[in-house]
Amino acid sequence: MTTSLWLADRARPNTQTNLGQPSADVVVVGAGITGLTTAVLLARAGKDVLVLEARSAGAVTTGNTTGKISLLQGTMLSQIVSHHGADIARDYVRGNREGQDWLLHYCEANGVAVQREDAYTYARSAGEVETARAELAAARLAGLDAEWDDDADVPFPYHGGVRLANQAQFDPMPLLDSLIGELTQRGGRLVEGARVQRLSHRNDRVRLTTRTGDGTVDVDAAQCVLATGMPILDRGGYFARLKPNRSYCIAFEVPGAITRPMFISAGSPTRSLRYAPAGDGERLIVGGAGHVVGRKSPTAELDELASWAGEHYPGAVQTHRWSAQDYTPIDHLPYVGPILPGDEKVYIATGFNKWGLAAGVAAALLLSSRILGGRMDWSKAFAAWSPHEITGITTAMRANLEVALHMAKGWLAPATRLGRDVPTDGGVVKGLPWHMEAQCSVDGVTHRVSPVCPHLGGIVNWNDADKSWECPLHGSRFAPDGTLLEGPATRGLTRSS
Repeated sequence: MTTSLWLADRARPNTQTNLGQPSADVVVVGAGITGLTTAVLLARAGKDVLVLEARSAGAVTTGNTTGKISLLQGTMLSQIVSHHGADIARDYVRGNREGQDWLLHYCEANGVAVQREDAYTYARSAGEVETARAELAAARLAGLDAEWDDDADVPFPYHGGVRLANQAQFDPMPLLDSLIGELTQRGGRLVEGARVQRLSHRNDRVRLTTRTGDGTVDVDAAQCVLATGMPILDRGGYFARLKPNRSYCIAFEVPGAITRPMFISAGSPTRSLRYAPAGDGERLIVGGAGHVVGRKSPTAELDELASWAGEHYPGAVQTHRWSAQDYTPIDHLPYVGPILPGDEKVYIATGFNKWGLAAGVAAALLLSSRILGGRMDWSKAFAAWSPHEITGITTAMRANLEVALHMAKGWLAPATRLGRDVPTDGGVVKGLPWHMEAQCSVDGVTHRVSPVCPHLGGIVNWNDADKSWECPLHGSRFAPDGTLLEGPATRGLTRSS
């Protein structure tokens, strides 16, 4: 099953599918954890809030996470200390701690189930010990009471690791349901199936051109928050400051004991583990097989991930498999704040680098505070525009050189596939540059679409694991028939006649 454990077989709350009054004090674009938390905080302050979601609440990133709410985040802190120093790392932890505290208090007050477990960043081999030790040092510099644990009593290779006690994990969807309920009770609105395609300033207001089932509607707002993963607007050049990555989770039924703490490896290939309560018991969730979107199809890596789980948890039976997209910022810190310096009309929140639960709520606290005239002392670690980003210039240059190479390859390589047949259950792009076509066959149905991504003209590739077209430039993704799934693109691939 390619639906996440959190999204499968769940009843969804009733939400609006038409805009009604196309105006609000604040329009929030994106109904994941960051967007809905921001909307609730603003509604509590008396703002008229409208949330626009292109698909359904939680359908993109939040509903496909591992569900870890941890201040120990892989090797994040050692990277931040290395590039920005201990002060910025402390501010990053302070923001995440406030996000984690708010989230856990909200869950407790609203009956959302949470499991409190220790979190580990561990060494899979002797070669990863130095990296894990560096994370311990950085965690302590950043103010976390982390410890080194030589023996975690686990069934997989373990050469020591950092342990942070009393962290948390959950199923994120009941939280979103609760946020939607509170938003509605406070007079806010959530409209699903409403894709924002364009934004402009007009007479000191923001106008959002939105495509719904009823056609195109202009929505008017005093301010706007883009909580869409990759910002859907090109202003600010965030598509050039973020690298889109896709990673996978597999849920297993396991006969016997399941590891209780949360684990993530310090090196590559990543191994992320947690358990999850399920209706008929518990599941083991194993994550990994990460890759830059559009640049490979991770079928072999997923097979290896499943084999790894079967080796260390004998008798494990796969029940669910899913994937999520996250964005790595060039300077290792999130971008939260005005989309452009001095623009107090349009705000963004992105670049959580796979840790968007605590950090996503921190972003909501920061944005709502700023809109309401307040401030957060730790905000410089989340700033969308800051002098510390100069540390990422080399990374940005390298990443955008890769983009240029994939642009050229995408336009030239299909000519070499002119005689190639469409795989029985797969896809291929072929043809000369002036007459290319993307063809795929899924469940016996053949689809033909233009392979040109409508964002900046990259040529999509087929991801056989997700059965989707993916742009290797900036991570826009499309269904087999060209329907837009996510990314900076705001419309789908053109269908061939």
